[in-house]
Amino acid sequence: MRLARLRVSLLLVVTCSTLAHLVIGSNLGQAIGVGALLLYLLTLGGQLTTMAKGLLFAAGALSLIALWRAPMPALLLFEAGSRFAFFATFVVALSMLRLPAYRSRLVRRCGQCMLLQPPSRRYPILSLGSALFGIILNIGVLNLFAGMIEKSNTLEAAQGRTWVREARQRRMMLGLLRGFSLAPLISPMGIGVAVVLSSLPQITWLELAPYILGAAVLIFLTGWVVDFLTGPHPAAGRRRALSLSPFPSLQPLAQFSGLLFGIVTLVFFIAWLLTLRLPIAALLGAPLGALIWLAWQRRRLGYAGVPAAISAVHRQLPWLLSPSANEIVVLGAAGYLGHLCVGLMDVHQLAPLLSILNQWGAFNAVIAMLMVVGLAQLGINPIVTVTLLVGLLPSLAIEGLSPPMIGASLMVGWALALMSSPMTASMLILSRFTGVSATHIGYRWNGKFLTAAIPILAMWFIWSPF
Repeated sequence: MRLARLRVSLLLVVTCSTLAHLVIGSNLGQAIGVGALLLYLLTLGGQLTTMAKGLLFAAGALSLIALWRAPMPALLLFEAGSRFAFFATFVVALSMLRLPAYRSRLVRRCGQCMLLQPPSRRYPILSLGSALFGIILNIGVLNLFAGMIEKSNTLEAAQGRTWVREARQRRMMLGLLRGFSLAPLISPMGIGVAVVLSSLPQITWLELAPYILGAAVLIFLTGWVVDFLTGPHPAAGRRRALSLSPFPSLQPLAQFSGLLFGIVTLVFFIAWLLTLRLPIAALLGAPLGALIWLAWQRRRLGYAGVPAAISAVHRQLPWLLSPSANEIVVLGAAGYLGHLCVGLMDVHQLAPLLSILNQWGAFNAVIAMLMVVGLAQLGINPIVTVTLLVGLLPSLAIEGLSPPMIGASLMVGWALALMSSPMTASMLILSRFTGVSATHIGYRWNGKFLTAAIPILAMWFIWSPF
């Protein structure tokens, strides 16, 4: 427990120091944050997965190359370390929202409300609901809702028909997976937005929004149509009975949407008030929103619940942040590697490649999207691919490929990778709950959807009106 508390203390130092640097421009804060981050990484020991260890090893190897090849290696390594600290801070800040969510009655009511809908409404409601919950709970929404689905989808509920139970399992799990994968696209506080906007300071979320929100709508509608066409469909008499039977009210989902809208509005207000970029405002708004939510849950304990909320945060932070070590290392190391790669690469040596890419114009966005999806099938985390490409592609200045389109195409590729690659954490979680292999879920269950969605999204980027 002492080691867990030490790790949390170091992460809080990283978070506070990084925020001081980002908000008020404190170089001392930047240095303290990088130092505390290094100490935190040294305490992790055997807690890391193979992927996290591999990324750290790659970061160390590339650091040695930077010391040898870079004209100003100390400055490059320090800036890359600051990027690592930024993403560690991002994970800590967004994780704070999980504290009130896991104890919320509203969250449990929303879960039951979505699962008990009739088949015709279950997919869109479950997909949209998991996307909304994914904004706050991140990958925790898969554990929460997949557990609910398995408990409710029994043979008794299917009236002893195994094929009905299996069909319900497939349709609900796919709705959950596709909805969760949309969260990075629709959330202004999502990790995809943070990666893209922190690497492309020349663009804003409002410039990115038409591309990513339009793509999210196309993914949702394609998934809904494929779910409907792949059925099965109840007989006419059964459909009439379902239409006459009562179904749970959608009021809990409306209340949760209002809560989520309030948190997002708080982030935008902080960005406007302090003249900050959206990813930085999210680092302030998410913990503040979590504290307000916790205080509201404990308002009957006196002083508007603020002391009880602060006490809960202090008591539960080790439990909350200890499982995030791999997430912090994977995301931070990817950012670190991306910064070093861009710093070490000589763009002038890519002139022959640029002459080819210039002929393809906006189609390069489709290639970038497919690269993220394709490399994910080989086990390369989309975080790594997106971080590298979002740093490299704008420096090539390809004609017809605007920075917002670059960022959007990479984010859409990220979402599709989460829905397809059997090596992502999301797919492995669903495999654990269903007992179905991750490869079967990604390629057999989801194959028809991907076959339809990828050409539609390719046309969206090629013929986008924006």
